[in-house]
Amino acid sequence: MKKHTRRLAVVAGAAAAAFGLTAGPASAVPSTVWTVTPSGSYTATNSGNIVLTATIPMTCTTSGASGTMASTTGNPATVATISAISFGTSASPCTSVLGNVSTVAVTPWTVVAQDYNASTGVTTGYVGNITANVSAGACKFTVTGKASGTYTNSTGVLAVNSVAGELVVSSNPAPVNCGTVVTTSTKPTFKGNYVIKASNGTIPKIVGSNP
Repeated sequence: MKKHTRRLAVVAGAAAAAFGLTAGPASAVPSTVWTVTPSGSYTATNSGNIVLTATIPMTCTTSGASGTMASTTGNPATVATISAISFGTSASPCTSVLGNVSTVAVTPWTVVAQDYNASTGVTTGYVGNITANVSAGACKFTVTGKASGTYTNSTGVLAVNSVAGELVVSSNPAPVNCGTVVTTSTKPTFKGNYVIKASNGTIPKIVGSNP
């Protein structure tokens, strides 16, 4: 019995090592100093479709945002504020199988940095403090939460790519005229790319470091 137990322990240990589960060297210390250049106001324009999915996909071909960016310290750290964000226009509305979609953001939202890869110039974090009132045809509901994303210095692209569970459908106010399509159990996702430009027309850079 002891021999069998030892054999199981060896096999389990080998499996853990194979999958990288064993303790190893500590990962790099997360950045706590965030340098944003240039700081100040920025604008954002979608590159490709923006898609909010709450059981059904709601697609916007036009979306834009504006706000301010600034250097800061901490982790997580708010490196930018989204003071205004729009989805669709009267000429090019967002669409869904339920009809045209109207999304009214309750701002400010935030852009939060958590990790920085110096070799790629990519900051990982999320868009936070999200609240948006959505109408798809007669169905009306409110989405709150956050959406994971990355920002790439070389391209100026903020890529929003949330995972299920980060955003929720509010129970107060509860969905109206949505039947079983959108309920408080629905787990929305928000995906799309935005190209960021500083007020002087340059691509802002976010660099994380440690003191």
